[in-house]
Amino acid sequence: MSQIMNVLIAGVGGQGTLLTSRIIAQVAVDLGYDVKVTEVHGMAQRGGSVVSEVRYGEKVYSPTIPKGQADVLLAFEKLEAARWLGADRLGSPALPPQWLQLAASDRYQHVILLVIDGLGLRLFKRFLSSDPWASWIQAGALAPLTSVTPSTTSAALTTLWTGCPPAEHGIIGFDLWLKEFGMVGNMIFHSPTAFSGDTGSLKRAGFQPETFLPVPTLGTHLARQGIKVFSFQHNAIARSGLSTMLLPDVETLGYRTLTDLWVTLASVQDSLPGERSYTYVYYGDLDELSHRYGPEDERVLLEFSAFTHLLERFLQKLAKKKRGDTLFLMVADHGQVYTPHVSNFELRNHPEFMRHLAIQPTGEARLPYLFLRSGREQAVRDYLEQVWSGQFIMLPGEQVLQAGLLGNGNIYARTYDRLGDWVVIPQGNAYWWFPDRENPLLGRHGGLSQAEMLVPLFLLTV
Repeated sequence: MSQIMNVLIAGVGGQGTLLTSRIIAQVAVDLGYDVKVTEVHGMAQRGGSVVSEVRYGEKVYSPTIPKGQADVLLAFEKLEAARWLGADRLGSPALPPQWLQLAASDRYQHVILLVIDGLGLRLFKRFLSSDPWASWIQAGALAPLTSVTPSTTSAALTTLWTGCPPAEHGIIGFDLWLKEFGMVGNMIFHSPTAFSGDTGSLKRAGFQPETFLPVPTLGTHLARQGIKVFSFQHNAIARSGLSTMLLPDVETLGYRTLTDLWVTLASVQDSLPGERSYTYVYYGDLDELSHRYGPEDERVLLEFSAFTHLLERFLQKLAKKKRGDTLFLMVADHGQVYTPHVSNFELRNHPEFMRHLAIQPTGEARLPYLFLRSGREQAVRDYLEQVWSGQFIMLPGEQVLQAGLLGNGNIYARTYDRLGDWVVIPQGNAYWWFPDRENPLLGRHGGLSQAEMLVPLFLLTV
């Protein structure tokens, strides 16, 4: 080997970046190469950026890889990969520490958190170069953020209202096997999956939204601090099972249209002189359109443009009061990926495969959980390889949890039961359609792709 091989390893603390560099270095030494290694790991214990450089060849004089000469980039985290590939920053620089300090200060009397369901970073970037977003970003701060795994509403909103990752709070998908109730339950509607319009039977089995979560919620915590907490949601979902579970001690106000939302919100803000408040605003139409028509469809783009127009009027009205005591935040729960109709991804077309399963897959179309019949593991593996070669990766459920894919912290005991025997990770645009009916969706989420995982975080003082 005449040339020097340069390997750049990037990640964040706790992912094994340093261990990987040492393994590669030891293998190179065992093969007889001269090896030099350098490591930067000051933030390793805090989940910060970690990078290792490994150089090996007949003779290596420096441990540092010259700029632009890495032969291999091994990245354990997507944002670190983008950074070392020289990707442009998004809007303003990554969220400055002073913004976090400011958000936690006593400067603000009011916090408004807007959650736009389905607003992935890829979609949002299409609007950054034009006003009002260009002006808002210049005046505020914008940073990329990752969703949780699975990248789905029930999991992400539960994390938002508890501060806990899915592994800890146990809401790890749209449909979950609830061993304690002996049925598969929908985590949005809190109904048995087989009877989506009936919440009664789940309640009769002993399910209580108020006590289902094993961790406390933000609304109750803020209310105990004397902070008034409000939730604005469309009337259709304002008192859904998920909302009931996440929002105890929160005053929920349903809205009918976007004009109804913004006018009512402005009125509530005007009614709170001298009081502190936290207001949660949820907007779901973008996600619904993306599911139906695909995340890049003209309807989706026009919907967000119309939404932006009304948001602009609201912020202008708030700014005219010149109080500067309101922190406005906008974030999304996940993005979406385009998933064209493919009959091979519809499990009703695979009865042989379904016979290996104890129950229908749960979780998400883009992150299914499998409960296998005894002794069927190899048969399932063989079927995946023969029918969906290279389109799905299958990992043991316990391994997924222990590796931290669903977040770190104290793993809730029932999460193991809900995750199943195996977790299936689709590649590219692959998915599984579980129901025995026509597939109406062209956009999906729940998986680990950049389109699904990366969302914007925007902050503005008003």
